[in-house]
Amino acid sequence: MDVELAFVQYAAYLALLQRHGVELIHAPEADEHPDGLFVEDALVVVDGQAILTRPGADSRRGEIDTIRPLVESLGLPLAVITAPGTLDGGDVLCVGRHIFVGMTTRTSPVGFDHMHRIAASIGRTAIPVDVPGCLHLKSAITALPDGSLIGVPGWFDATVFEHLGYRVHAAGEETGGDVLCLGNTVVLPADAPHTAQIIRDLGFDVDPIDVGELQKIEAGVTCMSVVL
Repeated sequence: MDVELAFVQYAAYLALLQRHGVELIHAPEADEHPDGLFVEDALVVVDGQAILTRPGADSRRGEIDTIRPLVESLGLPLAVITAPGTLDGGDVLCVGRHIFVGMTTRTSPVGFDHMHRIAASIGRTAIPVDVPGCLHLKSAITALPDGSLIGVPGWFDATVFEHLGYRVHAAGEETGGDVLCLGNTVVLPADAPHTAQIIRDLGFDVDPIDVGELQKIEAGVTCMSVVL
């Protein structure tokens, strides 16, 4: 990984968010937690409810302590995933009134049970999804502006979504399952041009961005930010 290029790509990502009118709130720097860049894994926000996770990797547990004061300063209601449960925010996909939770090496059944209780408290239903093809659920499938989904075939259990009436579009590339919606615009990796065309054909604007260096450590366009 070219670290300098990764910083350049990350800066371009932040600039893209601002170009679309997003106000940025920066988490505290924590050089001892380099994976903290992927802030989505530490914090989930649903309907104004903040949820501090308990990452599945031991090396990432300290990220929660660095971000908690910021979350508390925002004044959002706060819930916490507690031991022995583990849950990465990259495994949490909110669509409609459902919260889909990837059952991966990073998210445990106990962590899912915690999320299920939190979801019920805000009037949503948590649904487990098997994810055999990648690290996190949102590397495999994400939502489009109309509530349909785009995903990488074979990387996740599509029947869970189909049985609930969701339409799932097949991504054109393995990097095309992780997209970020900013209004009617869909941000996706620049190395997924076929997926970009599929999304255009569905009537949405697309804004591709090069995150190639960050993809080398399994990053995507959703994991580096949390929509509050």
